[in-house]
Amino acid sequence: MAAIKDVAAEAGVSAATVSRVLNGHPSVSPESRARVLAAVDALGYRPNAVARSLRTDETRTLGLVISDVLNPYFTALARAVEEEARALGYSVIIGNADERPDLQDHHIRTLLDRRIDGLLLSPAGPGAELILDAVRGGTPVVFVDRWIHGVDVPVVRADGRAAVRELVGHLLALGHRRPAIIAGPASTTTGKERVDAFRAALADHGVALPDAYIGQGDFQAESGRLAAERFLDLPRPPDAVFAADNLMALGALDAFRARGLRVPEDIALAAFDDIPWFVHTDPPVTAIAQPTDELGRAAVQALAENIAGREPPSVTLPARLVVRRSCGANPPPGPPGPVPPEHIEHTPSARSQRSDP
Repeated sequence: MAAIKDVAAEAGVSAATVSRVLNGHPSVSPESRARVLAAVDALGYRPNAVARSLRTDETRTLGLVISDVLNPYFTALARAVEEEARALGYSVIIGNADERPDLQDHHIRTLLDRRIDGLLLSPAGPGAELILDAVRGGTPVVFVDRWIHGVDVPVVRADGRAAVRELVGHLLALGHRRPAIIAGPASTTTGKERVDAFRAALADHGVALPDAYIGQGDFQAESGRLAAERFLDLPRPPDAVFAADNLMALGALDAFRARGLRVPEDIALAAFDDIPWFVHTDPPVTAIAQPTDELGRAAVQALAENIAGREPPSVTLPARLVVRRSCGANPPPGPPGPVPPEHIEHTPSARSQRSDP
């Protein structure tokens, strides 16, 4: 491989001049710059990134740890992060936590060992100690989508509460009187927030959310299927189900079809986190869409500001409701109202039996 001294000899300049050209220093004449760049092309010279990082204490590399790479929402988020990072001159190393806090910590330790310049994290759980250690050690950190209470770093997220209120109004306007939710883990901020928003929106309309109508999931399809099956086994099943993420909605759809139920004729279905697949399901699924591209770009920009020594603010963007056909247009008539307690069977929450990879 060509070395910087070879480029200098080819261009007829000093090695220091080559270094200044490669680092964008302005104090080089146009003629010298042109000769250096021509020599770089002729010799196929590539700077040694490791050596450069030792000199500058920068690797121009960001770490991104996402909760589940198989979830289309996080896949799209990772793509937006990578595109914005590349535009700012950074590379990205991605770690998939698979919704496991222990695997998340493994990826964080590995990234810190590789001397990343900053870390983007969508936490898989509430554990804060490793993140706090990283922040105390000087690593810039930004949370994206989810966050951990007690860790004072910028958060880039979407606020879905207004969209959830709009969804609840949509369900009730169609005549659905027994709405239920498949929740994500309460240990995650998004898992808790979406249940709270759903309950509050129903309460605004005088509709109760009984415990039996809260199915516990883990943001995975299998947990959505199990929660939906438990709903269907109730003496009076719900007539509408809101899944707190897209994969759990797909699992619920499988459960409905396995029981011979039609959506939306027999039961309505809606989801948080819109994905392209929902346009192609039968029927197309009503969903709350987060501004994924904007979130990814804003997260990288906030992290770059942090790396530069500035204190970027947290960013909150609105989610929006995308109405399709899965909630129906002609449900049974009658005003919405709370389900009588005697018709509710209180059963243990469903939990996914997904085994570790």
